[in-house]
Amino acid sequence: MSYTALYRKFRPDTFGEVKGQDAIVTTLKNQIMADRIGHAYLFCGTRGTGKTSIAKIFARAVNCEHPVDGNPCNECAACRAINSGISMNVIEIDAASNNGVDNIREIRDEVAYSPAEGKYKVYIIDEVHMLSIGAFNALLKTLEEPPSYVIFILATTESHKIPVTILSRCQRYDFKRITQEEISDRLRDLLGREQVEAEDKAIRYIARKADGGMRDALSLADQCISFYLGQKLTYEKVLEVLGAVDTEVFSQLLREILKNDVTALFAHLEQLIMQGRDLTQLVNDFTWYLRNLMLLKASDQMEDSLDVSAENLVLLKEEAAMIREDTLMRYIRIFSELANQIRYSVNKRVLLEVALIKLCRPQMQRDELSLLERVRRLEKQIENGLLIPAAPEVTGVQPAVAFPGAVTFQKGTNGESSLPEADVPKAASGDLKQIKAMWSSIIAGTSPRMRPVLASAELKFNLAEGTENQLFVVFSDFLGETYLNDPSKKEELEQQILEKTGKKADVRFLLAADESIQNVRLGKIVDEEALKEFIHMDIEIEE
Repeated sequence: MSYTALYRKFRPDTFGEVKGQDAIVTTLKNQIMADRIGHAYLFCGTRGTGKTSIAKIFARAVNCEHPVDGNPCNECAACRAINSGISMNVIEIDAASNNGVDNIREIRDEVAYSPAEGKYKVYIIDEVHMLSIGAFNALLKTLEEPPSYVIFILATTESHKIPVTILSRCQRYDFKRITQEEISDRLRDLLGREQVEAEDKAIRYIARKADGGMRDALSLADQCISFYLGQKLTYEKVLEVLGAVDTEVFSQLLREILKNDVTALFAHLEQLIMQGRDLTQLVNDFTWYLRNLMLLKASDQMEDSLDVSAENLVLLKEEAAMIREDTLMRYIRIFSELANQIRYSVNKRVLLEVALIKLCRPQMQRDELSLLERVRRLEKQIENGLLIPAAPEVTGVQPAVAFPGAVTFQKGTNGESSLPEADVPKAASGDLKQIKAMWSSIIAGTSPRMRPVLASAELKFNLAEGTENQLFVVFSDFLGETYLNDPSKKEELEQQILEKTGKKADVRFLLAADESIQNVRLGKIVDEEALKEFIHMDIEIEE
């Protein structure tokens, strides 16, 4: 005998076996017992919530010869015929492949004939929203005034696509998503019947992954059992089969993001990809992880609603204290947008890498939350004295080109150039203009990796009072951010300027996106209107 999938093998036979739809089950049972059966029903809801199963149970119950408390007995001739699929009283139609006018006209002609045996002819039309406009129009009259022995059950996952004229002729029942607890309990029961040993943590993860659909949960469980046939189903095995990632990995990723450690972040991502993890699943699960953090920050009473172990809850609490709410909301927004894009993309890795850089580099975006994050980082740099680092001491360099007025350097005993700092003239305002004219020649002497970044930068001086003799190198994009707090890069550029001009320049690095903030700090922007225009919000000044 061929193998039967779990979701087919354990399809509910009675209303009592249906999970998560108690209100609908009670209503239908009462109608059957009170003989108040309607002529048209519309079952709406997401996939795997029991719409077709309840429709079949209802079809058997209304034709059952010996119903028990509104349930079919599943033993009489009518029930056995319907279960075996040979009954002429229950007609199942897939509207996705039978959506034309002619198909509905056949139904309209068939309803004129009463059932040869049994009480009712039941038409179950699945995915009814796939019917064409002409087919819906052909169904209208029959649906409004069908013969007393005909019942229509329409099932759909997209009720908004059904015409209002159809909706007004049906009793509508909205099927809700099944809770994780109900799915977990059902899985434990069915796995026990199948004699499959499984960890409770593995069952809970499958239930969460099913997203409220019992059929999805059974299909996922079937997949995991088949891969590890005859073995205990553990949490790690479920993650491996489904291409998912352990919660501890998300904790490591988040901590690397908070440190802005892009190198470690990408190395970690490379490991996950080499392990065969599904990137779409990774994005969805990480978004869920961030959601748990948001709930913890929102209230201390949310711990019971989080489906995490005690040790993972400790990590969550620790990370919740490390991150601000608005930063967390920015992360969730970026990954929610990514989840919509990555599903059908052929370059999933690239999209994920860009999103991770966005998390570490708020200056890449111009929304309000990213602006707040950038301002906080600048404030922290100002507090630590890192925004404009002091110029390092120049130990001495060998000039590459000699010209009138240039300084001649002497070789020291160790082979390096040396010159007393007092003998090195500092660049004045006029010298800065000369440096700007020689900029291409200057950056040609820097390291190969530094050249393209400097080539895209813009030179500025005299940004505000007191900065006449300072040379500002303003980077055009986020790639220059790594240079802000790197004294070695600044020293390298100053040495090149010294070699070319014989003058010691006071170099300061800035980002183009942060130049306005720098001007505010230097006192160049002083009026309230300019500040309002810069920060895009009103200013209240307290006396």
